[in-house]
Amino acid sequence: MSEQYAYVPHRLLRRRVRDIASGIEGELMAVINENVSDAGRDRWMELAYIRGASGREFTTCVTNIEAAD
Repeated sequence: MSEQYAYVPHRLLRRRVRDIASGIEGELMAVINENVSDAGRDRWMELAYIRGASGREFTTCVTNIEAAD
C-alpha cells in the first residue's frame, strides 16, 4: 500500500462532531484523503480523524460525521 495522503478542508474542523455509525462524539481534528489501496489498485477515501473524550483519536468515513450541537 502506498502511503499517500492529502489534507482536505472541512467546515466542521475543530468542532464537536458525532460519528453516525458508532454514536461517539468528539472533536474533528483532520480530514485526510488517504490512499487505502490493496492488491495494487488505487483506492482513495476521505477519512475523518476524531479525538474522543479519552483523548484517543479514531477514524471514520467523512460521510459518517455530523455536527453534534
